[in-house]
Amino acid sequence: MSGDGREVLPPAFYDRPVVEVARELVGCLLVCGDTSGVVVETEAYHESEPACHAYVGKTARTSVLFGPPGTAYVYRSYGIHALVNAVCEAEEVGAAVLIRALEPVDGIGLMQERRGLERLEDLCSGPGKLTQALGFDLEANATSLADGPVRLLGRDPDAPAPALLAGTRIGITKGVELPWRFCAAGSRHVSRPWPPGLRETVARRRTAS
Repeated sequence: MSGDGREVLPPAFYDRPVVEVARELVGCLLVCGDTSGVVVETEAYHESEPACHAYVGKTARTSVLFGPPGTAYVYRSYGIHALVNAVCEAEEVGAAVLIRALEPVDGIGLMQERRGLERLEDLCSGPGKLTQALGFDLEANATSLADGPVRLLGRDPDAPAPALLAGTRIGITKGVELPWRFCAAGSRHVSRPWPPGLRETVARRRTAS
């Protein structure tokens, strides 16, 4: 696997303000079985704002959000797609980071088979796409992101920290004004619509290469 040199993120990494964690998860590696991808897009959610599932309080569905930091919160969106989140902040505080997009690294052929697609940029460019590509579903809910079926490893220690673009979250109708979406600048694997400035950084990288 391409996680050599990366370390599994400990619970303490997530036991911090959720926006801070959302920024620092960009560049980390999400691993499931023989597949993995670098996180290129995240969104932060907190119980204090209405777009967060925890806003309604603790229920059978949302109880995972109030659990230990570093737990996977996986839920079904629109009855179709499984979305994976990393639970953050202290226990009894409902907060999580949605993993919105990955740049595929390991098991690309398997991802292409699962998705029925060839184009690399289309494999994990959305939160439902990436769970399908990596081959996990609701069974990963409430499991540890350190030693469960889905794991998060830290950034490559030999690479510089990724430059970030921040913008408002997408696919929601409440809390739309919060600039809690974070993307790796220049990445073509980010989900659509791209945030302001991303198209320009992608174009500059194409020119430079």
